This record gives sequence, C-alpha cells and structure tokens, in this order.
Amino acid sequence: MSPPAIETRNLTRQFDDVLAVDSLDLTVRSGEIYGFLGPNGAGKSTTINMLLDYIRPTDGRATVLGLDAQTDIKEIHQRVGVLPDDVGLYDRLTARKHVEFAIDVKETDDDPDALLERVGLADAADRKAGGFSKGMGQRLRLAMALVGDPELLILDEPTSGLDPNGARELREIVREENERGTTVFFSSHILGQVEAVCDRVGIMNNGRMVVEDTIEGLRDEVGSDTQLTVQVGGKPDGVAGQLRALDAVSSVSVEGSTIRVGLTERGSKTAVLSTIEDAGLTVDDFSTEQASLDDLFASYTSKGVDTGPEPAEVDA
Repeated sequence: MSPPAIETRNLTRQFDDVLAVDSLDLTVRSGEIYGFLGPNGAGKSTTINMLLDYIRPTDGRATVLGLDAQTDIKEIHQRVGVLPDDVGLYDRLTARKHVEFAIDVKETDDDPDALLERVGLADAADRKAGGFSKGMGQRLRLAMALVGDPELLILDEPTSGLDPNGARELREIVREENERGTTVFFSSHILGQVEAVCDRVGIMNNGRMVVEDTIEGLRDEVGSDTQLTVQVGGKPDGVAGQLRALDAVSSVSVEGSTIRVGLTERGSKTAVLSTIEDAGLTVDDFSTEQASLDDLFASYTSKGVDTGPEPAEVDA
C-alpha cells in the first residue's frame, strides 16, 4: 500500500505574533485530487512552503510521498511538480528556455515543445516571457511543473490570471495527470475551480482546518435547504417562535421588517407566509434562494472570500 502523498501532524508555523498554521493534521491519499481551500491569508501557501522546506515549521512534522519534508527534500523535489503562486519568470528567456531550464534542473529527457503544446503555448515557444500575459505565465509555470512526470503535483492558485477557457483547459490537464496516476494537491481560494475536479476538499481558515469532506459530503451538508426572505409591514414581534414551531423550518432570523427563514422542504413556503399573515402582519414582498456550496464555503471562512468566477483575462 502506497504511503500518503502528503501527511502532516500538528504542523504549526508562527511568525512573530501571527499563528499562520495552527496544529494542522492533513492526509492526502495517493492518487487523489485534493482541493485545499480557504481565503487569502488562511495559511495555505505557508503550509505548501513547509511541505517543500522553503520555511521550517515551528512545531509538528510533515511527510511528502512518505519522505521527511526536512531531511529528504532533494528527493521530494525530484518527484514533485510545483506550480507556485505568482513566482516571477525571466523576462528575457523564451518559453522553451524556461522549460529547458526545468528539464536541466531535474535531469530528465522531456521534450520541451511537447510540454508547451500540452499547456497551449506551442505557438509561443520562441517568445520571451516578458511579453506574456498573466494567464500565459501560468501556462508556462504549469509546463515547468510537469517536467519529469511528477508523482505529485502541488498547484498553488493555478487558475490565477486564466480566462474561463484557460481555467477549463487546466482542469482537463489536472484530470489527465490524475488518470496517469499523479496525485494532485490543488490550492485555491475559489470553490468553483476545485468543485469540478477534486475528490475531497479541506477548508482552511485562520490557520486551522475547519472542515474536510468529499464534494458529495459537502453537498449533503448543504442539503436542499431554501432561504425564504420576507419583507413585512408591522412589527414582527413573537412571530419567530411561531415559525420555528413549523416542521419544515430549520432556522429563523428577524432584522427590522425582514424575516429570513431556512426551509428544508420547498413546498413549506405557503405555511410560512400563512403563519406570518395569521400573526397580523402584511407580506409586502418575498424571495427564495437555494443554498449552495458557495454558501457553505462562505460560512466556514472570513468575509471577503471570492467564491465566484475569476476575472477574465484574454490570453495572447
């Protein structure tokens, strides 16, 4: 049985008075695509930097492909492909030269043109990276990460700067690599980018793992709840208790003249509206909204998390 592709126990990193990663226990199984989620500043990149020995943990330990992340780092780097978050390219070097450099470092016999074609940069092989868009730069970094047929791909915000087509192509490459047996560790602050491709996800916030499950498990947690928002005329005093007594109501909140009700059954909306009117209130307006995985993601993380699509950038 293969060892876990990534395993951490009590992994901790303190920067002065900031606890960037707090006692992280993480297991990424060999052969899976694991989504490492959380808002910017949650501790994702710090975790990756400890796995690759770019920084040392304050406490705890980590293994990568069964190897110690501090003492076996040379072998780890030979067997792992890394797409770092926004690491600079050399403006004066062509795309082909970048890939050839990665090939030289890993001492492999990869074909640089084949790798560039695989990420959609075949026509830009002889162009200097200084003229690349951000999306093209991400494609080039991915080509470099694929050198040496890695057993594990660590992708830190890999869709940054990619337009929707580029992001879709990257996910296709991720699936292809996984089908070849590569484990993929996909770090992102955008749920939609990992939802379509990952077997399991872990959500980080403030340095801690707050939830870990399959996409299906997260969907089960979201369930079929519907949010009903009702604007009423009059003071809704006491109506919250009456609404909570209804079988299909999972939650009730009242703010001013706005009543928000969580429903476990769609057909129960009529019962809620009738209860409000029976309490002597007038229903001025109402709307319904289905709960989503984005809602669950946002509930586990701090405000300001981007759960929507990334801004489009046109690749030259």
